[in-house]
Amino acid sequence: MYQEDTIAAIATPPGEGGLAVVRISGPDAEKIARQIFLRPNGRDNQLRSHTLYHGRICDPKNLQSIDEVLLTMMRKPRSYTGEDVVEVHCHGGNFLVRQILTVILTQGARQAEAGEFTKRAFLNGRIDLAQAEAVLDLIRAQTAKGAQLALSQASGELSKYVGELREELLDILVQVEAAIDFPEEEIELLQRHHLAQKITALADKINLIAASYDWGRLFREGAKVCICGRPNVGKSSLLNALLGTHRVIVTPVPGTTRDVIEETLTLDGLPVVIWDTAGIRDTDDQVEKLGVELSRQHLEKADALIVVLDGSVKLTADDRALLHSAGAKKLVMAINKSDLPLVIDPGLFETGEHRRVVRTSALSGTGINELKKTLRELIVGCPIEPPVTVTNLRHRSELVRSADGLQRAVDTLDRGLPPELAAIDLSDAREALEEIIGMVSNDDILERIFSSFCIGK
Repeated sequence: MYQEDTIAAIATPPGEGGLAVVRISGPDAEKIARQIFLRPNGRDNQLRSHTLYHGRICDPKNLQSIDEVLLTMMRKPRSYTGEDVVEVHCHGGNFLVRQILTVILTQGARQAEAGEFTKRAFLNGRIDLAQAEAVLDLIRAQTAKGAQLALSQASGELSKYVGELREELLDILVQVEAAIDFPEEEIELLQRHHLAQKITALADKINLIAASYDWGRLFREGAKVCICGRPNVGKSSLLNALLGTHRVIVTPVPGTTRDVIEETLTLDGLPVVIWDTAGIRDTDDQVEKLGVELSRQHLEKADALIVVLDGSVKLTADDRALLHSAGAKKLVMAINKSDLPLVIDPGLFETGEHRRVVRTSALSGTGINELKKTLRELIVGCPIEPPVTVTNLRHRSELVRSADGLQRAVDTLDRGLPPELAAIDLSDAREALEEIIGMVSNDDILERIFSSFCIGK
């Protein structure tokens, strides 16, 4: 468990604001509140749970008033941490809030560590580990879709699904272990083919949600898109059109962009980091060479590319070389300058699952909405979202580990090896599922997870 002391921290971001919240949790939370909180007209400090009270925070040493506040008491176990919790809602401002926290600490509370409130909620059984991690995702969500995915996990959607997979695995494991414990009873493990089919079906379910990680990661972390092309095809103008603002300097001089310019936008709920890069071509200019090399590095790191082509002129060797170097990456060929007579025939380009063609004009705005729609569809890869989405790399790793254990068990059964070996693999698969929700927990993993939280959460 943990040391059952009382902790306190500022739960709102630093800086000036209309309101701030100081949170106290632990066995002495109510005692401390009574010592520092005075209600109007000398009313008693008998605090009912889950009730908001108006009063003043005072320093017990001299009864000097610090701030006029609202205070609420939430008694265990009906609180976020599962302990007695007090929240002080005061006026925002660094100095004032620090004063209130200092008074609380002098009454016996300890400064909370990063993520300690949520860690206590986990250790007290208020939430499981997957839900605790989703709290951080919810705080960091950049879009409505990202927040929706985090909220569903914080509500226990993933945990419930993983729990159902675990129950199915336990049923299989019971059958195997019964065959080990009572060999004289000739328990039906001898039908190895049927058992292997059940295990394979379970592994398929696990692999299905593990595969949702790439989809979920995009909404959690955002996609990286690189706008690339040879000089003077309209890359920077296209970025300005996508953003709806004049973010990048545009001139008719080739090679104006020498560095990578990074901006963000949202494509129907999908957060995107978009890079405008220097024109890619062979050059003897040493400064431009550095820009071209930086462009190639970002091209490699991107989840998808917008390859900009000048539709008013024929394809050049640099255009063809860039399309070839993109390899199997997802890309949209933006045939730009469509306000001019079209020279390039869009039908000549090979398109498919990972390659699309869109005609655009950065000058007039033609095709920009279609480009956004096409880019999103290309990045997301599927119009229908998975039933359960994994957004955390740790969860994906444990799911893969579980599926691998199940596959080893199938191989063991198919080869006619002793059932004890299959039981070991099945137990490892079960443990991997349990580590997702924290039924089996490693102290190092817990420390790494909760240390990434802010203090006060």
